[in-house]
Amino acid sequence: MKYILYSTCFFFFVLVTALYFTREHWRHRVPNIHVPGADYIYSRLPDSFAGDIDAGLSSSTFDLSGNVEAGDSRRGLDDTAKAEVLKIMKKRRMNFDQARKVYMENRFQANGIGADGRPRDPKFVSFS
Repeated sequence: MKYILYSTCFFFFVLVTALYFTREHWRHRVPNIHVPGADYIYSRLPDSFAGDIDAGLSSSTFDLSGNVEAGDSRRGLDDTAKAEVLKIMKKRRMNFDQARKVYMENRFQANGIGADGRPRDPKFVSFS
């Protein structure tokens, strides 16, 4: 009876080890599953342009200092986009410009737009 338990444990250990070492080959096929509590560290989104700058959501190519200097009374950047860009920055360890580019490419792809900005609709006709 013990040999069944040992054999099962050994098989499970070998399987987990094989999956761990081959994860680069199969990981992209597993969907991103959001597990509640996995992102237990809560960080509040900034609610002004100055807060966006402090959070790292500004660069030389996407400068928000003009909004702060002009006394812009709006609440800052879009909260949904902010959260997604910050998540990309943390998860992929990218700077703001790279994360913003990835975010826009994902938005383009979701809306049927190619990376060059043209629609991927086969009926699309363009005149120069």
